[in-house]
Amino acid sequence: MGSYPPPDIFIPEEWSQAANSIVSSSTPPVVLVCGPGSVGKSTFARYLLNLLLTTRCKKVAYLDTDVGQTEFTPLGLISLTVVYDITPDLKTKYLKPSKRSLFFGDISPKIDPSVFLEYVCSIYDHYQKKYRTFDKRKNASKIQTPLIVNTSGWVKGVGYEVLVDMLKYIGPTHVVKIDLSTEFYKYKNLPAGKFWLDGEDDGTIKLIEIDSALKDREIVQKEARLLREERIVAYFEQCFPSDSGISTHKETAHSLTSHCPYQVPIASIKIRHVHREVPSSEIFYGLNASIVGLAVESEVPGDLPWCLGLGIVRGIDTVKGMLYVITPVPFVSLKKVNLLLQGDIQFPTDLLQPYIDHNRIALTTTTPFT
Repeated sequence: MGSYPPPDIFIPEEWSQAANSIVSSSTPPVVLVCGPGSVGKSTFARYLLNLLLTTRCKKVAYLDTDVGQTEFTPLGLISLTVVYDITPDLKTKYLKPSKRSLFFGDISPKIDPSVFLEYVCSIYDHYQKKYRTFDKRKNASKIQTPLIVNTSGWVKGVGYEVLVDMLKYIGPTHVVKIDLSTEFYKYKNLPAGKFWLDGEDDGTIKLIEIDSALKDREIVQKEARLLREERIVAYFEQCFPSDSGISTHKETAHSLTSHCPYQVPIASIKIRHVHREVPSSEIFYGLNASIVGLAVESEVPGDLPWCLGLGIVRGIDTVKGMLYVITPVPFVSLKKVNLLLQGDIQFPTDLLQPYIDHNRIALTTTTPFT
């Protein structure tokens, strides 16, 4: 498989020891990475993922609960992705198709902690069912795919309670807790020890506590908004061929406005806001030029709608009974969509104005959605 990391990537010795101890565990690990914001949780999770792939496994499952800084999907999704190949650049985000995603519709779990926790537990249940199914007669798992769970930096107040509930529900084999070592920021750290167990430690979970490798936390925090916007832009650039020559946000904006949208009969689809009740008479207000989740509502009572990806509502024609949607989701998958989910994911600022200007022009070319 080759050596990892390559010589040009620096990994602190403490991080290397932590990751190697997990990789050498006797059973396929289930690892949850936690800590305050901007400490390097995603970087460590990516490093561990690559190390598992190069030394031990052909595939690793990745449960991403950091809705504001997603690793393999667009923003606002809680997802399970199965990864087969390493991503050598630990700083660059790579878009990959997920095995199961739920549209949370915001960049922070603070907007609805109970729904956030429900979604995380649902995605974990899907992992257990598909990738870690146990054979009770042999007391062994039929499918043993390691899992890495990345979390957000919301670890105070209600965020702390949500993290504790996640830890109790998932019951990982390893918990990697990353702390801020700078004296000024130490108050932001999680409590020492196995804080989620209420003193009842049976020794089955290994806690690994390491310090952040990031020195300038302020710069990382300032970059967060820009990274989110880049994530949205990169996702919708998938609407165009890889050799399209698009190199700036302005070019992306103009390409999106001239891109042929899908036409969606309003009568054939449900529209729902994920975090608040919206009267049916007001459902179209604010929907135009918004980012929506393209979902499949299950016929099984209690099942959550599976999200296939994101779309941009390009226009609404209530007279013709049509919505117009731009999305990189393949048409074969779009035929399954029966629900549009609206949240609060913001359109990147430098894409919005060209879009609004162009949106005053009537739509002339469309593709049937259903």
